[in-house]
Amino acid sequence: MTAGRNRAAKGGRPETGAILRLLAHSYPDARCGLEFENPVQLLIATILSAQCTDERVNLVTRGLFTRYRTPADYLAVPESQLAEEIRACGLHHSKARSIRDTCRLLVERHGGEVPRRLPKLLALPGVGRKTANVVLANAYGIPTMAVDTHVFRVANRLGLARSNNPEETERQLRRRIPREEWVAAHHRLIRHGREVCTARRPRCGVCRLAPHCHYAAPGGHREVP
Repeated sequence: MTAGRNRAAKGGRPETGAILRLLAHSYPDARCGLEFENPVQLLIATILSAQCTDERVNLVTRGLFTRYRTPADYLAVPESQLAEEIRACGLHHSKARSIRDTCRLLVERHGGEVPRRLPKLLALPGVGRKTANVVLANAYGIPTMAVDTHVFRVANRLGLARSNNPEETERQLRRRIPREEWVAAHHRLIRHGREVCTARRPRCGVCRLAPHCHYAAPGGHREVP
């Protein structure tokens, strides 16, 4: 048993630097999986990505973004028509409503631009903390730590965080990970969650992070906290 695995088994804190280095080595090209050319497109794509894969969202937005280029464009069509165009992303009625309501506020309050501040983003319909952080990081290059289901699961399994809610997990990750690595770490944790540390049947036997992981430690195969 390695020393790192022994620390995890005893409930000790993992060595954050070692985890970050292993993630960087494993996923050097990790980046946002959504296709976009500007902040408006990323905001719309992120709203569509709720309970939907990035791959499916990209299939829908490749056509959608050629027809709708500005927030005003989304307001020029009936909500029912927009809902049909995004049906493949699931929850199409509620997402169409959120997109149109958000675009209305973008036009009325922000001159058609996506705001660069978290509170203003959170005031938009259909925009939660994860969505806002994704937009700030990937559209504007502002360091944030967006916690989706993959980041939440992997971070808590590794012991980088110990919380049963995403917002507290975000706070703990921001304290433990250097600010300049927040965005990269976010993308790498997502990749690890999709490819190795899956929700069901995680591949602990082939995981490079296993020696530093609470979940992979002997007797540790349970969700934490």
